[in-house]
Formats: sequence, structure tokens, C-alpha cells
Amino acid sequence: MATALRFSLLVLLLSPLLSTIHGAKAPRHDLVSKSCVHASYPDICIHTLSSYGGSASTPRDLAQAAVRVSLAHLRSASDFLSKLKSGGKREQGAVGDCVEQMGDSVEELSKTLAALQHLRPGVDFRWQMSNVETWVSAALTNEDTCLDGFKEIDGKVRSDVHRKITNVARVTSNALYLINLLDESRGRKP
Repeated sequence: MATALRFSLLVLLLSPLLSTIHGAKAPRHDLVSKSCVHASYPDICIHTLSSYGGSASTPRDLAQAAVRVSLAHLRSASDFLSKLKSGGKREQGAVGDCVEQMGDSVEELSKTLAALQHLRPGVDFRWQMSNVETWVSAALTNEDTCLDGFKEIDGKVRSDVHRKITNVARVTSNALYLINLLDESRGRKP
């Protein structure tokens, strides 16, 4: 009986705190849900950005968070590839090429993040957005090229690499989508 009473008292005392915490996250969750609904991979978009530790209160914050998530997935995949024990010469070559491509993608997404952080409305907004979109597209191309290197390889290495890189490509695709929303909100001009 004493345990039930303590539990009830604890719930009563924490209820205002829990509702405040829940209420603070609601606008962010709404922004994530509304922004991700038409992404290429909406479930992944919502999951990765809802559980992202940083704060995102604007579409630009959300685009930056998506790039950070993509960078984290890229770095994880790159670490995985670096530690991968491959068998034959063909596998070793494909893994080496893929590691290099992931390094290029990290560089491109790092430039993207820096540009988004310094993005300012004005005359050169369109030019800045063009650069950002180009860098993210190049990162996606690197991810596709990495997978292409494994087309002729069978087995566990291929399936493991395919799983990791496909995951990276999906979060990167979602990041590009959210970046494109920024451009569209400014009224793209042909």
C-alpha cells in the first residue's frame, strides 16, 4: 500500500513537469511531421529528426539537423567500411573506392552545413542555395557510385555495404528534400 501511495504521489508531483516537457516538444514534432510528410522516405525522416538531440524550430534549423543526421550516418558507414575485412582483390578495391567516396561525401555535407549556418536572405541567396543543393546531390552521387562498385560482388560484404550505404542515401535524400523546401519557400525564380 505504501508503494502505491508513493507512486501516486510521484506521478502527481511530476505531472506538471511532464506536461511542460511534452508541450515544449510538440511544436518541434509538428514541424518535423509537416516537413517530412512528402520526403522521399517520410518514416525515416520523421524518425531520425524526431529523435535528433538538437533543437529545430524553423525549416532552416530542420534542414541543418537533417544534414547533421546524414553526416552522422556517413561517418558511421565510413567507419564500418574502414574496418571491413574484405576477401578478394575486387572486394578490396570496391571497399577502398567506397571509403574514398564516403570521405568526399563527408566533405560535401560539411560544406553544406557551413553554408546553411551562414545562409542569409539577399541577393546571393539563390547562389548559396545552388551550391548547397549541388553539394548534397554530389554526396548522393558518391553513395550511388559506392554501391555500383559492389554490383559484381556477391556475399555478405555486398549485403552489409548495401544496407549501410542505402541507409545513408535515404537520410541524405531527405536532407536534400528539406533543403529544397527552403529554396521553394523563398520563391524559386527560373
